[in-house]
Amino acid sequence: MSKICQITGKKAMVGNNVSHSKRRTKRTFDVNLFTKKFYWVEQDMWINLRISAAGLRTINKVGLDVAIKKAAEKGYLYA
Repeated sequence: MSKICQITGKKAMVGNNVSHSKRRTKRTFDVNLFTKKFYWVEQDMWINLRISAAGLRTINKVGLDVAIKKAAEKGYLYA
């Protein structure tokens, strides 16, 4: 399973480690992902989502049903 948030679509970015001598080497900035179980009241079922901390804040702000519908429209949600 790839490191992509199912709500916001955030994924790992690529950047540089910069040493004291300014030498640059490639690195990845991973997303703060975790698996969380939610109860979806509208469908009367439990779902597991792989979501970022920003995705969790989005769900807390707008609600699970709205967040899932927006993610499905944008194509972030996958089975």
